[in-house]
Amino acid sequence: MITRPIIPIWLMIIICLVLLIISFSKLRIFLLRLLMIILLFLANLRIMIPNGKAKTIADNLDILFVIDTTISMIAEDYDNNETRLSAVKKDCEYIIKELSGSKFSIITFDSISDIRVPFTYDSNIAKEMINMLTPTNRMYATGSTLNLPIQDMEKQFKSSQKEKDRHRILFYISDGEITKNEKLESFTGLATYIKNGAILGYGTNEGGYMKNLNKSYYNKEEYIIDSNTSKRAISKIDEDNLKQIANDLKLDYIKMNKTENLTNKIEEIKNDIILDFEENEIKYYEDTYYYFIIPFIVLVSIDFMSLKRKS
Repeated sequence: MITRPIIPIWLMIIICLVLLIISFSKLRIFLLRLLMIILLFLANLRIMIPNGKAKTIADNLDILFVIDTTISMIAEDYDNNETRLSAVKKDCEYIIKELSGSKFSIITFDSISDIRVPFTYDSNIAKEMINMLTPTNRMYATGSTLNLPIQDMEKQFKSSQKEKDRHRILFYISDGEITKNEKLESFTGLATYIKNGAILGYGTNEGGYMKNLNKSYYNKEEYIIDSNTSKRAISKIDEDNLKQIANDLKLDYIKMNKTENLTNKIEEIKNDIILDFEENEIKYYEDTYYYFIIPFIVLVSIDFMSLKRKS
């Protein structure tokens, strides 16, 4: 068990004593408020109890997620008509869990490339950011290109190089579509930074329709319409582009249709690291402050109703 006080304990003791003096009244009211103060003090302590253990690999691993958030990533051609992006979120969470203890960084690209999360040991920040990802607004879309994040990728890899003996892992995630009038550039210049990772491809050859996320009074179409055909727009995976990036970076290409497709790659990464570094074991702790806050709120309500009746 550990404690992580919100307010320093010495200050909380003073606050509780002041509240105790102010609350001094009839015995029944005094005891009620004394219990409230005790609950408030315990809630402030943030008592945390062990909630299982998890393996963590060596803390010298830097994992970079580069995630395509263009409109095509909401195409509904993943398992059971799930969108590509929702599948990406689940798969990234799996990677973060399996490689816990690492540093994580996130780059997204649509109309622009954006370093959403610099390298951090706080996996919760990485997971929250990935869960919040949404595709670019169609009104501002300028066409998709896979070249956009190259400079930001190099920037993040160079920041990782500033610390010695760190292994850089890349997961480049996309459906491979290029709709901008632009050729795929070479990624070979980045290969020297990367120890392992994979290019993850989402989508099918048959393709999928994309929900219209910008419906308005004048545009009530449920799905995005192709202006050339006046039919539902369809997005298909372009594996040639993804395989070219994989070849440039000397990484494996993995076509994703279930999270289990990542299992072998994750085990390979773990084994690479364990060759040089031992696994450590960390404890997870569960916050318990709400066990005290709930009865505190109940007692405050009782006290308030009592005062109201008297008035």
